[in-house]
This record gives sequence, C-alpha cells and structure tokens, in this order.
Amino acid sequence: MAPLQTPLYSACIDQRARMTEFAGWSMPVQFSGIKHEHQAVRDRAGLFDISHMGKFELIGPGVIAALQRLVPSNLERLTPGQAQYTVLLNPQGGIIDDLIVYLKPGTADNRDTVALIVNAATTDKDKTWLLEHLAGRGIDLVDESRDRALLSLQGPAAATLLQPHTPLDLEVLGRFAHRDTTLLGQPAWVARTGYTGEDGFEIMIDPATALALWQTLLETGVTPCGLGARDTLRLEAAMALYGQDINDTTSPLEAGLGWLLHLEEKGDFIGRAALEAQKAQGVSRRLVGLAMGPGLAGGQRPIARPGYPVLCNGTPVGTVTSGTLAPTLNRPIALAYVAPSVAKIGQTLEVEVRGEPRPATVVKRPFYRTGG
Repeated sequence: MAPLQTPLYSACIDQRARMTEFAGWSMPVQFSGIKHEHQAVRDRAGLFDISHMGKFELIGPGVIAALQRLVPSNLERLTPGQAQYTVLLNPQGGIIDDLIVYLKPGTADNRDTVALIVNAATTDKDKTWLLEHLAGRGIDLVDESRDRALLSLQGPAAATLLQPHTPLDLEVLGRFAHRDTTLLGQPAWVARTGYTGEDGFEIMIDPATALALWQTLLETGVTPCGLGARDTLRLEAAMALYGQDINDTTSPLEAGLGWLLHLEEKGDFIGRAALEAQKAQGVSRRLVGLAMGPGLAGGQRPIARPGYPVLCNGTPVGTVTSGTLAPTLNRPIALAYVAPSVAKIGQTLEVEVRGEPRPATVVKRPFYRTGG
C-alpha cells in the first residue's frame, strides 16, 4: 500500500524535501539539511508539517471524568483553554501512547469537548482503545486525522512571526494554553505546545489554509524543517520518542515521567495497581541521559545508536534507546535504560559502539534548556 500524503506533501516536494515513509505517511526527513534546520529552530524559527499525527475530538457529557480512568494525571485540574501532557496506560502500567489532552470550551448543549493529539504510529491503536473504554457513555469520537492539517512553528521568534496573521494576542497565550481563532482569515486552532525544547505553536487548520500559511511563513524567512531536525531537537530537550524511549512495556516511573502520576489527587485508573506496586518495590531500570566521552582516533565521534549495549566495568547494565550528535551542544548524547544502581548523575559507564566500549557519563536531563 502506498504511503499516505499530508495536505502539504506537494509543498514539501516543491521545497526539494528528501522524503521517507514514516508511520504509513510520506514525510520530509530534511530540506536544507538537519543541522541547518536544527539551528534555525534554536536561533529563530522553523516550520514542520506534522499533519501525520492523530487528531481526535471527544464530545459528550462527562468527557473529563471518563478520561480520568485512562490516564494517571488529574485532568480535573484543567480549565477550558488549558492542556495536559500525559500517557494512556495498560493494566500492567505500560505506556500505550503519550499524548496531549486539550480541554476546549463546552458546546451550546453543555457537552464537554476535548481534543487529543496522539502519535502517528499509534493513531489506530489509540482510537480502538478509546472507543472500547468510552463505550456506553454518550461520548462521540471525531477522527480528524486525515481531514485537518497540523503545522508546528517552533523557535524564539515564533510568536513574532505568527502574530501578523491572527487576531489572537499570542503574548497572553501561555505555555500549554490553546484557543480557537482565525489565521489568514480562516478558522484555526492554535496551541502553545511543541516537541523541540523551544517556544512555539502547533496549529490545526483546513488543508487549503495550511498551504497558504506554509507559503506565507516561508516567504518571511522561516526555515522548513523535517523529521530529522525534529528528532535531534527533541533529543537535546530529552523528550521521549514513542516506540524507542517509551512503549507498552515501559512505565512512567521507569521513563522518568513520574511527575505525570497524581496518585493522591484521583481515584482508580487503568494501571494504578501496577504503578503502586512498582513504586513500593522500586523499578528495575531507569531512563537516563548519557554524554559520550572523547572522540575516537582521527576525530571520529562515538555516537550511541538505539540498541547499543551499556556497560559498567565491562558488565552489561542497560541499552541505548536514542542517540545522536547534538548540533547545539556539538557532542554525542543518548538516552538509555540502565539498572538503578548505576543511574546516578555523574556515574561513569561505557557504551559499546561497533564492538568497542566507549566512555559515557550519566548527566542531568534535559541536555539543552532554552535560555542556557
């Protein structure tokens, strides 16, 4: 089966993007080059087509109460216009997916409305899970995954560059806030969220307006960016990638996402018993950040790739899940699951790179934080 195409596929081709298949979609890996695109986001602004991601609306009475049983975070904290990053859990406490829950204003007939943005590779799985566990509650699931475009404008200049095209005052839109508004005179939904470690916005609009906005922003000097830069940016910010750093066999406690668990604020939810047991007994592995040591002979950098073994004094203690040469930091970094006994900041370890152990140090996450 041919991969799906986003509404911006032709625009990406026009920009001479290098395309690849990702989660069943034809997506741009890079345009002008990963390093150039990465630094554009850190310095000014980059624009990503993320229309491949899953986009759901849940509409009905008691939506938040129904979702409370599916996530470990207390969604009752939210007021309309606010959002919460969280995870869907299975009964074993494993992560079905990580997602953002956006509470929107209610409908005229007093039904709640929630938007969910989920990972492209898990869209069908998530939809099935949600329909199964929300059945019989009078909640409608509207799947807009293939009907709406989603853009991500990221970087320190994002607000300045987007403001001329919307009446919404972006200065008053805080982190993880969102609003229905217009862009280029057309209905749009704007959220101050992202996956790069920088300020920025995720924008859901109709396909025609998305194409117009894409072209308008590129004409103001915004750099088009692909999945390659998206990956290096998120890794510098130590943001987990579903399918690599987290999956349905890893728990939030193992993945360093314990801050998503609001156990004292809410009642029962799927996976609660497993997480409480894990919290009491302690986890068997922890996700840590690794900074790789000196380069190899000839100046080659030892980059830790997913699946590479992590050693302590020659003994296997874990496995790398993500790794890259960080463009902003100009050094190799990685995420890895290791035994708790060697997960302390400053711990010296080794990563087996092409059969040779290379020094690595457990460091504080994130590797990069905006503003220094």
